[in-house]
Amino acid sequence: MPKRGKKYQAATQKVDNDKLYTPEEAIKLAKEVAPANFDETVELHVRLGIDPRHSDQQVRSTVLLPHGLGKTVRVLVFAEGEAAKIAEEAGADIIADDEVIAKISNEGWTDFDVALAVPEMMRKIGRLGRVLGRKGLMPNPKAGTLVQPEDLPRAIQEAKAGRVEFRNDKTANIHVPIGKVSFSEQQLLDNMAAVMDTIRRVRPASTKGTYVRRVVVSTTMGPGIKVDPNLALAMQPSV
Repeated sequence: MPKRGKKYQAATQKVDNDKLYTPEEAIKLAKEVAPANFDETVELHVRLGIDPRHSDQQVRSTVLLPHGLGKTVRVLVFAEGEAAKIAEEAGADIIADDEVIAKISNEGWTDFDVALAVPEMMRKIGRLGRVLGRKGLMPNPKAGTLVQPEDLPRAIQEAKAGRVEFRNDKTANIHVPIGKVSFSEQQLLDNMAAVMDTIRRVRPASTKGTYVRRVVVSTTMGPGIKVDPNLALAMQPSV
C-alpha cells in the first residue's frame, strides 16, 4: 500500500478514530483537516443495515441539495422533436441525437453529469445500459431522470441546482457528495441533513434491526471522520 503524504498524516493526527463526532463537529473538523491545495469535495458515506442481495431492500433515491454541489453540472437529455426543443430552451447542455447515442454506445463517451430522457427515447437508449449503468447515468423513473416532455424544464433546473442520485452498492454502503470545503459549515450541514432525511424516508419496509449502522464524513483527500449514527439520522432539513 503506498505511503500517505505528510499532509494526510498530519490530518489524521487531528481525528480521533475512537470517537463518534456530532454532525457539527464532523463538518467543522473535515474543513479543518482537508489536506489538498484545491477545493475538495466533502463526501458522506453511510453503511446501512440492509441485505443488498434482496431486491426489496435496495435503497435508491434522489435529493435536491439546498446549496447545490458547488460545481457546474452538465445535463444531457435524450429527446427528439418537440421534446428536444423544450430541453434546449430549458438549458440542457447536450441534446442526445442518434450521433450522440452512437458515440456513447461505441466509444463509451460520458462527458456529462446527469442524463435525462423522455419515455419515447427508451427504445433507442436501452442498449446504453452497459455504459451508462456503470456510472449511474442511465435514465430511470425511480431516480426521477425519466420524465415527460412537459417536466423537462423542472428536471433540468433541479439537476443544475444540485439534485444528486444515490443508491446502495453491493456492500450496503451509500456514497453521496454534499458540497465543497469552501462551503460554510451551515451549508454543508444543511446538505447533509437533506441527504439523511431522504435516507430515513426511503427505508425499505422489509429491513429489520438497525437501519443506519455507520456514518462517515470525509473530503476528497482527507481522512474519514466517524459521526454518531443516531445524531445523523435525527438531522432535520432547515431550508
